Amino acid sequence: MAPPRFGTFSIVAHDRERGEWGVAVQSKFLAVGAVVPWAEVRVGALATQALANVRYGPEGLARLRRGESAEAVVRSLTSADPQRDDRQLGVVDAAGRASAFTGAKCMDWAGHVVGDGFACQGNILLGAAVVEGMARAFEATPGDLPERLLAALAAGQRAGGDRRGMQSAALLIVREKGGYDEGNDRWVDIRIDDHPTPIEELRRVFRLYDLTLLAREDPATLIPLTVEVVRGLQHDLAILGYSPGRASGTLDEATSRALARFLGENNFENKARTDATMWPSVRGYLRDRAQEESARRTRTAPAVVGALERGPGAAPPPKEEPSPPRKGRRGGRRG
Repeated sequence: MAPPRFGTFSIVAHDRERGEWGVAVQSKFLAVGAVVPWAEVRVGALATQALANVRYGPEGLARLRRGESAEAVVRSLTSADPQRDDRQLGVVDAAGRASAFTGAKCMDWAGHVVGDGFACQGNILLGAAVVEGMARAFEATPGDLPERLLAALAAGQRAGGDRRGMQSAALLIVREKGGYDEGNDRWVDIRIDDHPTPIEELRRVFRLYDLTLLAREDPATLIPLTVEVVRGLQHDLAILGYSPGRASGTLDEATSRALARFLGENNFENKARTDATMWPSVRGYLRDRAQEESARRTRTAPAVVGALERGPGAAPPPKEEPSPPRKGRRGGRRG
C-alpha cells in the first residue's frame, strides 16, 4: 500500500533586517507542525511536504549549515531521492535566497512561487491562486515576520487553500536567543494540531504567545508611570490580592514588589521594566484581570467568609492547627 499523501500550503521566509527565519503551514492533515517546518538561526528554513520526506529537514539544514545555497540544497536533496516526483520542498538559506521544488506526481493542483527572501508551495490545492495570493500577501504586508507569515497563510486560505478542507497549522520562527529566557533560538513555536479553523486559531494563540512571551511592542508606546497610572496600578493590584497598600499614586517599594510579583506569576518576566515605564499590553492585561475579578465578586455568592475579597494574588490564609481531641471523663456514672 502506498503511503498517504496530504495537501498542504506553506511559506518559508527570511527577514534580513531582523535576522529571522520562519515557516508557516496549513493542511488537512493531523499535526502538520510535526512534519513540515524546519528552521535554524543563521542557517535557514525548510518545508517538506506532499509525500513528505522528513529526512529533508535535518539533511537540508546540515547542507545549509555548510554554506550551500537554497537552490543547491533543493537540487541535492531531490536528485538523490528516488521518490522525488511525489515530494514538494521549499527552502530559504542564510542569505535569504529561496528555492522550491514540486514533483511531477504531486496531486493537483500543485506548484510553487519563489520571491525575494521567500518561497510559497502547495499541493492538493484549489488552484494556483493559493500560492500566488500567499506571495502577494507576504510582499504587501507591513511589519515583522510573524505578521507577514500569518497574512500569507490567511491569503492562501481565502484563495481556496487545501481543497479537502482544514485541520492543522503551525508557525515556527527562529532568531538568535529568541527563546524563553534567551535559552534557545526558538522565538515563535506554535502548533494547532486539530481544529476546524486552524489558521484563525493559530492567530488567536499567537496573540496570547506574543502578549506573554515576546517583546515586539514599539518602545515609543511605553507608558510612563505617572501619578495617575500608578494609582490605577495600585487599585488593580489590590483588587487582585497583591496588596500594594494605599492607592497613593507613588511608586513606592510596596507597589514595586506587588507589581513584580504580578508580572512573575503571570509569565511577564520578559516585560518587566526598571525605568519607570511599562508596556501597554501589560497595563491592559492587568486592568482586564482586575475588571474580571470585580465582576466575579458581583456574580458569586461567597461559600467562605471573606473569600471573594482576597483575589487570585493573595497569599493563602494561615493553616489552622486542628483542635486536640476532648478527653472523656474517667470513672463510672454516678448513681
